[in-house]
Amino acid sequence: MNKIRVLLADDHAIIRDGIRQILEDTEDFLVAGEAANGIEVMQHIRTLEYDLLLLDISMPGRNGIDLIRHVQDEKNDLPILILSMHQEEQYAVRALHAGASGYVTKESDGELLLAAMRRVAGGGVFVSEKVAEIMARGLHPISEVFPHTLLSDRELQVFEMLAQGLGLTEIATEFSLSVKTISTHKSRILQKMNFNNMADLIRYAITHKLVEQDDMA
Repeated sequence: MNKIRVLLADDHAIIRDGIRQILEDTEDFLVAGEAANGIEVMQHIRTLEYDLLLLDISMPGRNGIDLIRHVQDEKNDLPILILSMHQEEQYAVRALHAGASGYVTKESDGELLLAAMRRVAGGGVFVSEKVAEIMARGLHPISEVFPHTLLSDRELQVFEMLAQGLGLTEIATEFSLSVKTISTHKSRILQKMNFNNMADLIRYAITHKLVEQDDMA
């Protein structure tokens, strides 16, 4: 039988090793490529053919949501399944809107991951009951929403980079924008999330596991 060729993208080698072992015990999957960051993901999909991208949404470099869109722009027929440490209500709906076909947390067991991979590779969509409920409700009360989910995609990118300790000039260079524009984004983020200062922002990011502490400058 023809195996489903998987591009496995996660910046942690131990995670890739664990998933590879799970897939090696199946008859229908083959890890045909591995990537540790967004740049490597794009290099792989431009040079080789894959049937499924299993993507960690929090890798170094390009923002995960932004990376989903770039993959879709290059290979709009490549199904994407997100595997994330973040709980569904934090990123799942945003990832699906960006073009992913499914979202699974790293707390899930191997059988659930395989079921999600098979469904997404087959052209289907895989979401948990929690995500389905959120999507069915559409707009839900603000009290049920994490404040960072109210940020625009660009604001979320800036938020994550600020939480990692990057300065305004570094962020401006990354996005080819002016420092003034990034400063405006920062002000809007603090206002939308009701933060008084950067200490509040960093504390929130750590508490909600939006940034790993060893990624912080």
